[in-house]
Amino acid sequence: MLDYDKALYYTLWGQWDDLLVLMVRTNDDLLSKKIQHFLHSYNYSLDQRQIMESHDNLLYYIDHAMKQTPAVTMKV
Repeated sequence: MLDYDKALYYTLWGQWDDLLVLMVRTNDDLLSKKIQHFLHSYNYSLDQRQIMESHDNLLYYIDHAMKQTPAVTMKV
């Protein structure tokens, strides 16, 4: 769950270096691929539509994964 929170934060605030580090360190292969695709589009694509599409795909995946992953609760 922490990786998804970080991915969402870094994506929304444009912290691409931190997003790249997360891409390498995460255990979620699909999250890593979505980040890789977005960062590649952002850095190399001239097509604004492609950049926005990869950005939206990353956000949709993060949202989906956060809904599927149970939240960790602490009992006191």
